[in-house]
Amino acid sequence: MEPSQQHLKSLRKDEEFVLYRSNQPDSASVLLLAPASQVAISLENVGLYSELQRSEAFLAQGERMCQTGSFGWNISNGEIYWSDGTYKMFEYDRTAKPTIEMAFQRVHPDDRDYVRQAHERAINEKTDFNIEHRLLMPDGAVKHVHVMGRALQTSSGDLEFVGAGTDVTAAKLAEEKIRQSESELRQILDFAPQHVYVLGPDPDTTRLYVNQAALDYLGLTADEWRTCDRRKFFHPDDWERATREAQSTFAAGLPHEVEVRLLGKDGKYRWFLRRWNPLRDEHGRLTRWYVAGTDIEDRKAAEQRLQDENGSLREELDKASMFEEIVGSSAALKKVLSCISKVAPTDSSVLITGETGTGKELVARAIHRRSRRSSHTFVSVNCAAIPRDLIASELFGHEKGAFTGATQRRLGRFELAEKGTLFLDEIGELPAETQIALLRVLQEHEFERIGGTGTIRADVRVIAATNRDLESAIAAGTFRSDLFYRLNVFPIEMPSLRERREDIPLLVRYFLNRYARKAGRRFTAVDKKSLDLLQAYTWPGNIRELQNVIERSVIVSETETFSVDGSWLSRQRSTVPDIQPGLFNRRPAQEKAIIEAALRECGARVSGPSGAAARLGIPGTTLESKIKALKISKNRFKGISRKTAGSTD
Repeated sequence: MEPSQQHLKSLRKDEEFVLYRSNQPDSASVLLLAPASQVAISLENVGLYSELQRSEAFLAQGERMCQTGSFGWNISNGEIYWSDGTYKMFEYDRTAKPTIEMAFQRVHPDDRDYVRQAHERAINEKTDFNIEHRLLMPDGAVKHVHVMGRALQTSSGDLEFVGAGTDVTAAKLAEEKIRQSESELRQILDFAPQHVYVLGPDPDTTRLYVNQAALDYLGLTADEWRTCDRRKFFHPDDWERATREAQSTFAAGLPHEVEVRLLGKDGKYRWFLRRWNPLRDEHGRLTRWYVAGTDIEDRKAAEQRLQDENGSLREELDKASMFEEIVGSSAALKKVLSCISKVAPTDSSVLITGETGTGKELVARAIHRRSRRSSHTFVSVNCAAIPRDLIASELFGHEKGAFTGATQRRLGRFELAEKGTLFLDEIGELPAETQIALLRVLQEHEFERIGGTGTIRADVRVIAATNRDLESAIAAGTFRSDLFYRLNVFPIEMPSLRERREDIPLLVRYFLNRYARKAGRRFTAVDKKSLDLLQAYTWPGNIRELQNVIERSVIVSETETFSVDGSWLSRQRSTVPDIQPGLFNRRPAQEKAIIEAALRECGARVSGPSGAAARLGIPGTTLESKIKALKISKNRFKGISRKTAGSTD
């Protein structure tokens, strides 16, 4: 109980006493009477003790957050100190005095020998120790701990260890899950039907992984695969080709693919499509190549069967009187077919000339089908049917935003015809700037998309056709001479129907069978008068015009005897002399006379069904160029009366 005021007054006067309340931990709160000097010292000790308490609280909180506990171990006297975190890790009561036996009691039975040996080695050699082991808790739970101890020597020469232990159970479980996932992924890759490889930036020196499917096919172990010479597994015809095809993309670190034959452990080759994909680090440096090889042997076999079947079909077609879809047996046509057979197996550029409607595209297709490129695409472009400001984009493609309306990247005809054939009809209509780009492709085998910056290699055979006189266009400055010589490596001139009149009966029967079958009609004979009429006609539109006449006649015929209305031909007849082969290979004076006669008959009209160009069987643009080159005045023929029968102008 508190002392009374009277008792305080009875204390000695020569020493000052103070009354204070004790707040020591684990003790009752009481009032104590002590000299002032002692009180001051006690209060100072209380402050230091509070700071120590605060520091220990901070450390304990940090240990709980890090799941860490510290310890001290004096080897000489066996004394051990555990922090609160260590007690919690071992799951012992805080009041228990720690011993080495208590610690080993929690160590997993399978790890005890290992831990004892580590401790004994550290004690004998007076060195630090750093180990990981498991703890087996009373409830059967298992913890993984990482323990580090620092060897120290006291002033008295005693050996002590000071260290810490960390609960790494969560990390170990995560590692185990990762290892399990990796194991499952390896199993998936090993069971995958594809061959999977992981290679370093240089595949010849760094081989990191190969799946079991590839090892089984090659008959190798993983170690043998890492050191073997890759070349011995490639077909002799494929190694150089594959290296050459992938050289530029491989050096640039770009994705690419190549078809090769690989030797299996059974001594047989099979076709594989190998896709290479690069992996780069955050700085853009190439770090890995991922390669997937797909067995395409069945697809290749099917392609070969199809090619063999096509070959057999071509042989059957050759036995008949028609070459592909080119029908006839005249000497003029046989000369063309002979040229096709000679030039088709090569990669030479071909220039096909001839009047409109003579079948120039059929010749181009026949060349493609008999070439080594027949298994690839045949792409046809009519240069006259595309606006002049769009023809470059049509041929070479464009990037997104290259011009107004270019909302996305578009591949050009050259890219679509890769490894195949590109047929450029009406080549004489190409604008000058596009002629330059085409010349570059023919010379350098490369081009750029409109708006693009990268160069694209082109492996395309070019076949061109025109009904214009390109030599006259060169003289007029509308066609480049260097482009002409690049295209005219192998010229083929298609004869007009006037030059192969003996083929008209065969063509009539061919078209009659085609359109009668479509119309569901049957004809037993061809009217002789109609056949004579067809053979006597000049055919300015050539085979295309004959085809249209036959189709129209099939539609209107009412009997089983095929006939043609003569008025369809008579009103299209011309008083212009029959145009002979090589019309525009004559002297300028003769060309001028023929053109003026046609203009006079047509009243200066150049284009249209009743125009001079139709009379001469040439395009209107070609005739306009000739008129300009020969300095012919069209105006002086206007208003001249014509006596052509059936004229409707």
